[in-house]
Amino acid sequence: MTQKSFKQAILNKRMLICITTGFSSGLPLYLLIQFVPAWLRAAEIDLATIGLINLVLFPYTWKFLWSPVMDRFVLPFFGRRRGWMFVTQIGLIGLMASLALFDPASQLTHIIILVSAISFFSASQDIVIDAYRREILPDDELGAGNAFYAQAYRISSFVPGSLAMILAGFFPWSVAHLSIAVFMLVGLVTTLLIKESSKPGEEPQSLRSAVIEPFKEFFQRTNWQDAVWILLFIILYKLGDSMATALETPFFMDMGFSTVEIGSIAKISKTIGATVGTILGGLAMIKLGINRSLWIFGFFQIVSILGYVLLSIVGYNHFVLALASGLEYLGVGLGSVALIAFMAKSTNKHFTATQFALLSSIAVIPRTFVSATTGFIIESVGYTQFFVICFVCAIPGMLMLVKIAPWNAKQEPSDN
Repeated sequence: MTQKSFKQAILNKRMLICITTGFSSGLPLYLLIQFVPAWLRAAEIDLATIGLINLVLFPYTWKFLWSPVMDRFVLPFFGRRRGWMFVTQIGLIGLMASLALFDPASQLTHIIILVSAISFFSASQDIVIDAYRREILPDDELGAGNAFYAQAYRISSFVPGSLAMILAGFFPWSVAHLSIAVFMLVGLVTTLLIKESSKPGEEPQSLRSAVIEPFKEFFQRTNWQDAVWILLFIILYKLGDSMATALETPFFMDMGFSTVEIGSIAKISKTIGATVGTILGGLAMIKLGINRSLWIFGFFQIVSILGYVLLSIVGYNHFVLALASGLEYLGVGLGSVALIAFMAKSTNKHFTATQFALLSSIAVIPRTFVSATTGFIIESVGYTQFFVICFVCAIPGMLMLVKIAPWNAKQEPSDN
């Protein structure tokens, strides 16, 4: 890629759309996995229960089941993609704001219902945003576009994981909830301003074809055995860091850090680490390609878990908190960029929404189901041994690279 084409690939309106939609996608997820656990822990809800609440994230794993509906049916306003974006974002704003009305100590059931609904609307928003992004990005902009998307996705965590946490230290938790909901306007305004990516008549002509054809094409593209290997790899590649970060906010609190310290020291360190990881990852992939990036970034992803092992041993220490959280999210940022690019290249443009939904659903299985057990593991073995287990669980995904993405492969998966 020449210098001129490189600039064209990163300095255009499509990249700005990737940034704002990435922010909108990440915000409700980080509300669920960072802010809600801290809110519940502050109300003295036990770790096992908090860990089990991760099960409400199941829509992220099963969203491919209703993605054909969003692919097939066009709402009577804004077009096929923008119409669904608008509906999901309006729903998210209302649901996220509603959390301010409930008290975890006495209304936990109501809260679980609400966060389940947020999870469903958030996963649905991801379906249409992923499809929109894949449709507007030329193949040579996939790496840069997904890097910008992933970075904005991570930056959105600054709102529930830092700003709202700091507000919770000075104001009622309801104020923090409302502040998070306000930031969803970024996505809503974007939806109202952008152009539709899908033309009339491009949608599948029947629900049956919308359901069957994407899966049929994916499993027949090479052979079903290779397709299964790809799905298994997507599950295992980020298993270790998904486990390590599942209950990190309660972990920090149990180490003695206040919500203000977590929202400032830890969150700023994580944001810097994720930013550096995502930007460097996106730029490095231009030279390295997807295969070698998966190897190199995956190595950093594994090593970064050891920072939490160190923090669990040292305990209350501001420097170690900053170092461990920054290192962890450097690895998370690198690994995410490589995996998202790998998934995007594994889809066929004719079946974008459903195939991307399938792959991204598979990718969050560790975060949804495996992470639900983390509270029990921590209470059984303690934090230090738990993070060692996370390190070991990250190894199988790296070993699969020998088959999935050989280091010396002559060419990478072709564009669809």
